[in-house]
Amino acid sequence: MPHDTLNGAHPSQAHSPAPGSLNIDHVAHFVPHIDEVRTVLERLGFTVTPFSAQSHRLHPGGPLTPAGTGNRCVMLKQGYLEFLTPTGDTPVADQLRNAIKRYTGVHLVAFGTASPDVDRARLAKAGFDPLDPVALQREIGIATGADTARFTVVRVPPGTMAEGRIQFCQHHTPEFLWQPRWLEHANRVSALTAVLLCVADPQEAARRYARFTGLHAHVTDGQWRIDTARGRMIFLDAATTERALGLAPPALPWIAGYVLAADAPAARARCAAAGLPVRDLEVDRFSVVLPPELGGVIVFEAPHAAAPHFAGYGR
Repeated sequence: MPHDTLNGAHPSQAHSPAPGSLNIDHVAHFVPHIDEVRTVLERLGFTVTPFSAQSHRLHPGGPLTPAGTGNRCVMLKQGYLEFLTPTGDTPVADQLRNAIKRYTGVHLVAFGTASPDVDRARLAKAGFDPLDPVALQREIGIATGADTARFTVVRVPPGTMAEGRIQFCQHHTPEFLWQPRWLEHANRVSALTAVLLCVADPQEAARRYARFTGLHAHVTDGQWRIDTARGRMIFLDAATTERALGLAPPALPWIAGYVLAADAPAARARCAAAGLPVRDLEVDRFSVVLPPELGGVIVFEAPHAAAPHFAGYGR
């Protein structure tokens, strides 16, 4: 089958970072009702992938077993959004259910990597006590029928990172995920450009994530962030989050949402059609509080926009 490309690159080059670097690969909402999620996303102008059940090998060479979870995704030309739901009685499904009790919304951030063994070694050296790499897979429809999407995931024990499931993901079959039929959206969204973390102490969180990723944390005009090879992590306190984005945290810490590159008029029109009011921020940047089926907030911005700055917003 023909491979999906981005700017002419083979998928393994277009969607995976260079060895030794990381990107923001995807974020995942944990949701109780996946069909309701699909309806809301389509109303907002997103193309949504079919439902897919997940399986995993918890140890290298171990048996393949159902994970007790399944997903739908919104695939973007850069990065993607995942919507995970529990489907069985497994430890992983129970982790989702417990997280959803805290709030429905984003509970997972995955850093894209080409070197999961290097990431695991760094985590161990930094005292994060990483788990063995997990081989994940799920059946996925392709032009000629069906095939298997495969991933290697490096995680730390639940609770190690208080914000949620923060992990590293290597794609072995990116051509099966980034299929052209899933990359065009009525709202003209094209890329996942930032993740917004609402925490009690942005400086502490940023420095902890710097140890976790091996990347540099820096502060500009009171706002802490970490830049990856593609996409950034932005750390905000509760007062700033509520003042800038109009949404009080349901809990702390809280992965409040993310920033998407989009054609602003198209995205704004779809939000209006869905009955969601928008909140104007900077030029060519606005936010929308998502319905409770999804949870959290999206900031839409013009492609190639400078890093958003929320720390001084509304003062």
